[in-house]
Amino acid sequence: MSTLKVNKLRDTAGSADAITLDPNGGAVLAGVTTVTSVKVGAAVTISESGIEASGIGITCANINGAQIGGRRNLIINGAMQIAQRGTSTTMSTSDSKYLCDRWRVKTANADNVAMTISQDATSYPTDFGQCLKIDITTAETTLDSNEYLQVQQRIEAQNLQHINNGTSSAKSLVLSFYVKAYQAGNYVVAIYKDDNTARLITLPYTINASATWERKVLVIPADTSGGGIANDTGIGYQLDWFLAAGSGYTSTDSTSWINYASTGYAYGQAVNTMSSTDNYWQITGVQLEVGSQVTPFEYRGVGDELSLCQRYYQKIDGTTANTVFGVGNVDGSTQGQILVTLGTPLRIKASSMDTTGSSGDYKFRVRTTQSCDAVPTLATAGITQQFLEWHANSHGFTDGDAALGISGSSSSYLAFSADL
Repeated sequence: MSTLKVNKLRDTAGSADAITLDPNGGAVLAGVTTVTSVKVGAAVTISESGIEASGIGITCANINGAQIGGRRNLIINGAMQIAQRGTSTTMSTSDSKYLCDRWRVKTANADNVAMTISQDATSYPTDFGQCLKIDITTAETTLDSNEYLQVQQRIEAQNLQHINNGTSSAKSLVLSFYVKAYQAGNYVVAIYKDDNTARLITLPYTINASATWERKVLVIPADTSGGGIANDTGIGYQLDWFLAAGSGYTSTDSTSWINYASTGYAYGQAVNTMSSTDNYWQITGVQLEVGSQVTPFEYRGVGDELSLCQRYYQKIDGTTANTVFGVGNVDGSTQGQILVTLGTPLRIKASSMDTTGSSGDYKFRVRTTQSCDAVPTLATAGITQQFLEWHANSHGFTDGDAALGISGSSSSYLAFSADL
């Protein structure tokens, strides 16, 4: 016959039923029961809320395709905690500036626009304390084809070796961030790789509501073409959040990896943030991680984040008058040589040194203190040490004497840049 009708099944030598059938077609297996909590041995409980274990080891090879420990977020200063250069600055027309460390704001070919860039601590999403804000103060009402406004972070090449870019083993990435803008509409993030064959992909996203924090999650597919990323201190990936882009950058579809074409650099960007003084754009909680599944934002201590930032820019504040910047010697009758040691090695030799621009903020001391008649200048750049010329006309000291370079006011500082 085609159907065997029974209520229960039991082994011929058994004393209990192994399977019990019900009239609706279900079956209950002895020893297998649907429950809200299951005890496995003496140490493991599995329930709807998770797995609770004691006295045993849990083995996990990876999370989201990456290592289970260590730094997961490839972005530095994603929570905008560090701003060594200050908390606010202005920028106009075609220019570029850093405010929050590692974050560069850049315009190209702009004629009229002006803006305030700030580390904003008045508006931010839950679980964060700062954001980077771009606030338009002079509008660029006509957007020419070669104009754009973007916020950028460049990732050092040797920090991207594990993604195996340009090989058959290339890994996907996922980018997440919180964003808020006055203008709702379609925006884009571009990922650019320069080493070997230049490559590009654009990731469109939509801000759905004006003046509302929204979280965006964008998956970056693995790029198996174009050659790898060099294992060096140069640029590996460049991430560009576009706030405006002219038609010269938006005509080539680059929503999958392509060989770089400038006409696809901002494909999908429809909003012109520069068009009105009502407009602003804010971002925080930026995370780039290996895998295709987003994970919660990786919070790092301020000290850890500062150390990561100082590889690219390092500022030594005078804090008070007579703070010692470094030690050295008297070099002739008009200057000294002062060696300044950095707390964190720079990425490369410093490309420049910033000061207050006022000679009165710096002094030179041997047995007495002499005012400088010019700001210190960078004589020899290094990675861990900087050799400075400390200018003081007619100081009256003896050539070759040991000397100190000190601050002349609480506002004095020395800052060294080695950013990408």
